[in-house]
Amino acid sequence: MEKILIIGAAGQLGSELTKSLAELHGQEQVIATDLNEQARSKFDFCRFEVLDVMNQEALRSLVKNEKITQIYHLAAVLSATGEQKPLFAWKLNMDSLLSVLELAREFTLNKVYWPSSIAVFGPNTPKTNTPQFVVKEPNTVYGISKQAGEQWCQYYFEKYGVDVRSLRYPGLIGYKSLPGGGTTDYAVEIYHKALAQEKFTCFLKEDTSLPMMYMPDAIKATIELMEAPKESIQVRSSYNLAGMSFTPKEIFESIQTHYPDFEIDYQPDFRQQIADSWPDSIDDSRARMDWNWSPDYDLNQMTADILKNLPAYFPLKKEKV
Repeated sequence: MEKILIIGAAGQLGSELTKSLAELHGQEQVIATDLNEQARSKFDFCRFEVLDVMNQEALRSLVKNEKITQIYHLAAVLSATGEQKPLFAWKLNMDSLLSVLELAREFTLNKVYWPSSIAVFGPNTPKTNTPQFVVKEPNTVYGISKQAGEQWCQYYFEKYGVDVRSLRYPGLIGYKSLPGGGTTDYAVEIYHKALAQEKFTCFLKEDTSLPMMYMPDAIKATIELMEAPKESIQVRSSYNLAGMSFTPKEIFESIQTHYPDFEIDYQPDFRQQIADSWPDSIDDSRARMDWNWSPDYDLNQMTADILKNLPAYFPLKKEKV
């Protein structure tokens, strides 16, 4: 049986992916870890350990003592936060990945999962239907670290046979976690504001189109990739992945069909420059061809589902005036 270690489990992706992995492999086979002790309350369905991924010896001991066979390495400093702390972001993002890849080599782990991002693309990348293989000149520390990480994944697969798999996530949108410091986080916060009947101020321009994905599709894609036969995985850097593309104005209009009085204004900040360097749509034909990927949700389906389910996770709290 597989014994699965999830690093950075308390994040937006990790908290939902961990639950799905526990359901798939069994609660006893999954260990969730995070730097934050307070995250323990999220994981009453599986074992939880406090772990600083930068503590290489602690990480190695956990992998060895628990006879780990798979690692999902999700800990990272995201795009907007990374621009505020670039050296810290580079060190954490790169050193932690190299530690995981080295452990995979040393202990001959069955599989490693590491997420990449559309942040690997830059202003000179074709913005529409961005191909799988294309020039990548990222201009954020997050994107630079993800580009370098993709090459390290490819290297460890080719040199050491490490079965490492990766997806270039678009902006991820879910209702079970709060925003975590990403440039696409406006598309999470906007639903909270709508339900609270508060005006939303968007930090991007109204016509900024970005690739996005609803969290259930992201979980589905991750598990399908990891469950696919090894011979089906033809891309060892990271697969392009697409769900939908929309602008802040379009998501606002989608919400307005449910809340006609909802209001928005636009005050672009430093995150606009980050968004402008990213694609507006992604060609994920290689993922569709290699392991039969296809998303389930479009914008309106996602909006309806979030507005239905969000209040159960975050009871409405209006801001004090």
